[in-house]
Amino acid sequence: MSSPDALPSPPPPAARLIGLGSWLPPRQVTNAELCTRLDTSAEWIRTRIGITTRHIADPTTATSDMAVEAGLRAMKSAGVDHVDALVLATTTPDHPVPATAPTVAHRLGLRHVPAFDLAAGCSGFVYATSVAAALIQAGTARTVLVVGAETMSAIIDPADRSTAPIFGDGAGAAVLGAGRAGEPGTLGPVAWGSDGEHADAIYVPEGGSRRFPGLPPGDGAGRYVHMRGNVVLRQAVRHMSQVSRDAAAAAGWTVQDIDRLIVHQANARISAAVADALGLPPEAVPSNIARVGNTSAASVPLLLAHAAANGQLTAGQRVLVAAFGAGFTWAATTLVWPAGLHAVS
Repeated sequence: MSSPDALPSPPPPAARLIGLGSWLPPRQVTNAELCTRLDTSAEWIRTRIGITTRHIADPTTATSDMAVEAGLRAMKSAGVDHVDALVLATTTPDHPVPATAPTVAHRLGLRHVPAFDLAAGCSGFVYATSVAAALIQAGTARTVLVVGAETMSAIIDPADRSTAPIFGDGAGAAVLGAGRAGEPGTLGPVAWGSDGEHADAIYVPEGGSRRFPGLPPGDGAGRYVHMRGNVVLRQAVRHMSQVSRDAAAAAGWTVQDIDRLIVHQANARISAAVADALGLPPEAVPSNIARVGNTSAASVPLLLAHAAANGQLTAGQRVLVAAFGAGFTWAATTLVWPAGLHAVS
């Protein structure tokens, strides 16, 4: 039993955003180039999906390569040369085994730090930041590098007009450091969830221990993403709208308090519908989908880095971050944007 005169225990540290970095493959593929092999038009892609170009990795570039580049830039942004742990959110690891994160950590010179992959589809980066925040709050780590990196072109059928126009490659990263609850940059409570009933709405049939039904054995299409777009659109709008409300409430905000909504760049119509459902004006919802496409787990950190770099995120703004992905999974969190954070691209 503690003495009545004992000093109260200090509050646990809070996870604070202290660095942002991004990297995109140099090759850009325009809608016009895609349409030379797809039965669609550049205008249809632009108006229905909101994309005009996307970055595609060359055959020698893997997810780990992009993750290393984004990680280096995030650490430079944070002014650190070491972190205590690394979490890599990805749907496209270099190999099924081993995990890609230890390779990334090794190449970054992070000797013997814990490093692991996290797979939650397009929600992966927000899931990963929440796990990283818990490591910091528990005192297990003082700094954590969180990377979202995807080589979506490796799992997209280049002849599939329902997926090929949508996805791009790239990586974004953030460094979280130990801070004090309530100071700018600290992450608020996470709101998150999943619904495995819809696991077959976005899936790759082969590569795991269970083959999804519907494709004959040995069909080459088994290594590509299959997607039921209408189901995804409806569920994405529903769940990102609700999880945004939940995260705002958990932070003690109303939806009207949100200055900027950083939403996973799945489709321009989805982003607009979520903003409309929350009653937010278009200028409160930054977007980069037109030039990078849907980069899955890399989407949120890329948008954070790009919006910070172009002045759409400024000190003191209340920012809500929300994502939705395969599984289905969804997640959202909040922060007040800190002063002096410069993204490195």
